[in-house]
Amino acid sequence: QVQLVESGGGLVQPGGSLTLSCAASGSIFRVIAMGWYRQVPGKPRELVASINSGGATNYADSVKGRFTVSRLNAENTVYLRMNSLRPEDTAVYVCNTRAYYSTREWDDYWGQGTQVSVSS
Repeated sequence: QVQLVESGGGLVQPGGSLTLSCAASGSIFRVIAMGWYRQVPGKPRELVASINSGGATNYADSVKGRFTVSRLNAENTVYLRMNSLRPEDTAVYVCNTRAYYSTREWDDYWGQGTQVSVSS
């Protein structure tokens, strides 16, 4: 089993900043990539940002230049620094880890989600 523990959500005013963190533990042979998705009721889950084992990053167009994803490989932890937050960033942010659990088999693992609310 793999467990993802998220932290850092909350309420912030427009223009403010938050940092999310997610630590993966358990039966992980090797992490392929880690990242963040967000979910708004009535809309499909959206990829926000991801980072692979080589450090390559990928961002949704709506967050480029405002959000930064980073990773502490030794601890299987991923961070999402969110600056210049907008009301439309309000969502449940869910951590994802794609990892091998054996030498050949991999799976996607998901956290419980953390609420980010941007409002004045």
